[in-house]
Amino acid sequence: MDDELNRLGSDLSGKLGSALAEFTVARSELTLDVARDKIRDVITTLRDDADCRFVCLADICGVDYPEREERFDIVYHLLSPYKNLRIRLRVQTDAETPVPSIVGIFPAANWFEREAFDLYGVEFEGHPDLRRILTDYGFEGHPLRKDFPLTGFVELRYDDEQKKVVYEPVQLMQDYRDFDYVSPWEGMGMAIPGDEKASVVEEGEDKS
Repeated sequence: MDDELNRLGSDLSGKLGSALAEFTVARSELTLDVARDKIRDVITTLRDDADCRFVCLADICGVDYPEREERFDIVYHLLSPYKNLRIRLRVQTDAETPVPSIVGIFPAANWFEREAFDLYGVEFEGHPDLRRILTDYGFEGHPLRKDFPLTGFVELRYDDEQKKVVYEPVQLMQDYRDFDYVSPWEGMGMAIPGDEKASVVEEGEDKS
């Protein structure tokens, strides 16, 4: 399998030219790192080329690497039922630079791209209806970014007096607790009544 994927990667390097930065094969999976502005051309080639025929878009997702200048990976998974092969494509972008939409090539990308926009804030240029899909329209921020606070920014509840859902700043009802995962027997700083008999050695008793 790895030999076949390496041959496919080499063939695609020749066909895609500068659009393909590099390819890797790991755990019997082929990954292509693609130039962001060439993603439409690459996806079209993979779909239409007779040696590829990756005609099924399985998924589009995001990955956040906050330490990088281009912090986001947009990852595409394609399937070729004719070749019985899967392939992964990656493009990099930042919070301001949109990625070309592939909805015109694979209509199934519509909701996948909306999900990546909702959860990571990555925009897709040319998308016909780019809006949130999992969070509420009034939601603030993008919850799968690694710098998004675990508590969120706002909370909502139904107000019986106003007869509507209201948004309010998050209020923590108790202080933050730091769990050290030590059992109560190890973590206590004092002896439990009765335990002192096990640790106190009577004067003159031989410890050996």
